[in-house]
Amino acid sequence: MKYRYFTCDVFTEKRFCGNQLAVLPHADGLSDGEMQTIAREFNFSETAFVFPPEKGHTRKVRIFTPTTEVPFAGHPNIGTAFVLAETGELGGKDVPESICFEEKAGLVPIRILQNPNGPRQFELKAPETLTARPFKAVSTIADALSLNLDQIIEEHHPPSSASVGLPFLIVEVQDTSALADIQVNLESFSALLEQGSPPYIFVYTQNTGRADIQARMFAPLDGITEDPATGSANCALAALLAQHSELSNGDFSWQVLQGLEMGRPSWLQVRAKKENGLVTGSWVAGNCVMVAEGFIESQ
Repeated sequence: MKYRYFTCDVFTEKRFCGNQLAVLPHADGLSDGEMQTIAREFNFSETAFVFPPEKGHTRKVRIFTPTTEVPFAGHPNIGTAFVLAETGELGGKDVPESICFEEKAGLVPIRILQNPNGPRQFELKAPETLTARPFKAVSTIADALSLNLDQIIEEHHPPSSASVGLPFLIVEVQDTSALADIQVNLESFSALLEQGSPPYIFVYTQNTGRADIQARMFAPLDGITEDPATGSANCALAALLAQHSELSNGDFSWQVLQGLEMGRPSWLQVRAKKENGLVTGSWVAGNCVMVAEGFIESQ
């Protein structure tokens, strides 16, 4: 059976920048194995498969990397909302202001921000509030990233395992030179996992003149050498920074540049809300551009 697909670039307004995504808007009938095979065939960091809702919301969405299914990810949600809006799946020209996807991590609300003078922007709220714990094996982190110990800093927080739906090891480094110096050491990366690290490392600095934050994300054991834009990691980072802020209440926001070192610059707008000392939500927003469409046959 043939299934229609679309590919788009997420967190960018320029084609061939941002993070690539394949979306199958009508994936009914595909088995888990077939979805995994298709995701491996596209070989993007994620592929999204869309189904009718089971709980009365907009759609059910399942997300696969080239090697496994994940419960939540940022850019597949943003890109799926974009594809459904652009192809008339959300009601033709009258696109709603908000939609909601059903996923393994929970419900993912998405706002569609209309811009009369430009492209629509899409903003998702992470499905979970922040859970985080310090990760003390700093020397192993440095080895895994091929950095010196003094290039890893704790200005805003210690290296931490943090999640708002998908866990990441979040590490702050000294500057963009340290960010550029990173080379993944697979042996030390595997040692991190043995010590309880998530399989995804998100590294960032605030010492950059290009944006508020510049970042990179690595998941080599999941078939992703580097990811050009990681919405779920940026949501977790926003929540983590807000949690470690001295303020007990506030709305926090940052512009993040990711993917520059890959030649696929991506721009993400992230924010978090804190009330009475607790982070109550985190969001990521961005633009998308359509790249291709076609049909793929299942096995």
